[in-house]
Amino acid sequence: MEALNQLIKVCADFIWNGPILVMLLGTHLLLTVRLRFIQRYTSKAIRMSLRPDEGAQGEISQFGALATALAATIGTGNIIGVSTAIALGGPGAVLWCWLTGVFGIATKYGEALLAVKYRTRNKQGAVVGGPMYTIERGLGWKWLAVIFAVFTVFATLGAGSTVQSHAISDVVHTTFGVPVWASGLVITLLTAVVILGGVKVISRVCEKLVPFMSLFYILGCLAILFLNRAYILPAAATIIKSAFGWQAAAGGFAGGALMIACRYGMARGLFSNESGLGTAPIAAATAQTRNPVRQALVSMTGTFWDTVIVCAMTGIVVVSGMLRSPEAYVGASDDAMTRLAFGVLPGGQYVLTVALSIFAFTTILGWSYYGERCMEYLIGAKGILVYRLVFLAAVFLGAVVSLDIVWNFADLMNALMAFPNLIAVLLLSGVIVKETRYFLWEDHLEESGDTLPN
Repeated sequence: MEALNQLIKVCADFIWNGPILVMLLGTHLLLTVRLRFIQRYTSKAIRMSLRPDEGAQGEISQFGALATALAATIGTGNIIGVSTAIALGGPGAVLWCWLTGVFGIATKYGEALLAVKYRTRNKQGAVVGGPMYTIERGLGWKWLAVIFAVFTVFATLGAGSTVQSHAISDVVHTTFGVPVWASGLVITLLTAVVILGGVKVISRVCEKLVPFMSLFYILGCLAILFLNRAYILPAAATIIKSAFGWQAAAGGFAGGALMIACRYGMARGLFSNESGLGTAPIAAATAQTRNPVRQALVSMTGTFWDTVIVCAMTGIVVVSGMLRSPEAYVGASDDAMTRLAFGVLPGGQYVLTVALSIFAFTTILGWSYYGERCMEYLIGAKGILVYRLVFLAAVFLGAVVSLDIVWNFADLMNALMAFPNLIAVLLLSGVIVKETRYFLWEDHLEESGDTLPN
């Protein structure tokens, strides 16, 4: 088992540290240029996300689709993941994580647009879509669509279930002393109640929890920054200096500090916002929207909230804490760094526990839906119940057992599922530009352009 774990880790590290980073970042930059910096429409997209697209076809509201995607995206990576980037790459990793999110907005826009354009209905008449349908219907490559769906199913049983439930049981046990099996049982039962209701129930729960959890966490961060207010500007200066190698890593050199900050900041940013992984388009495809561009605009705000806001605030909180009490952070692990940062706030450990628990739980809900849709694509509706039972078992197992192989396997599957999706996004980038030109640049955003069969 240990040999297998090491093999999986080596493969995951190789892909994340090389091919996937190059391909993801390249796609981000290409689409940013071809779409004339689509990020400039973010404020318009945010306003649009708050208004339902009345009379449009789809299963759930635009905001419901966004909330479901955000539920799966905003998770432990936004809290512990940022600390991991800082621990491995130095404070400068925060800036590279943030910049990755800014450019990743274009990719999130593009993959969501394609998901809506190539969506269809299943045998039960429900609206379905995502990279597997984009690849099959847009490129005609059924084999590649199957590969994406298989990797996604496996990814949901790692990053989407076991990893998240373990994060909840561990933090609740550390803070309140609750046995991990008890937490695991509660998490599993709550997950079962929600996911058995399907996408409409999942989206309704996420619509309620996502805004609450995000506001709760941001308010906690703002309170910490107020207490650390004397260190905010020095923290920003430290992040910038470290990001560009002006502040050498301990025992290293300036150029080495630059490469290390880039590597870990980009890797954590890409992992956190999921732009290009192909998951969020599965939820976007079900949205009630009159044309692909409208939902694409709404979907791209997910990366804005996830990385540009939440990850950035976490980074400033941790770095300002490091400057306030540098001796406390010497040799601290990534999760310990986060606890130390929140420790300056009265009751901060409880704020962190609640935030992590809700973030991880909603991630479980979002990823369960992604896995269901991919399982349905592979073997039909008969596979959904089987998948749900296996997923729930994985949730409980993750809460009570800490397996390094599960974490490494999750990293590997996340990387592998991105390749088929990015191939489709790159090859169909002309379609993305064409749809954007007509509906957005030529001001036809209010027109219907949905080709969904009745």
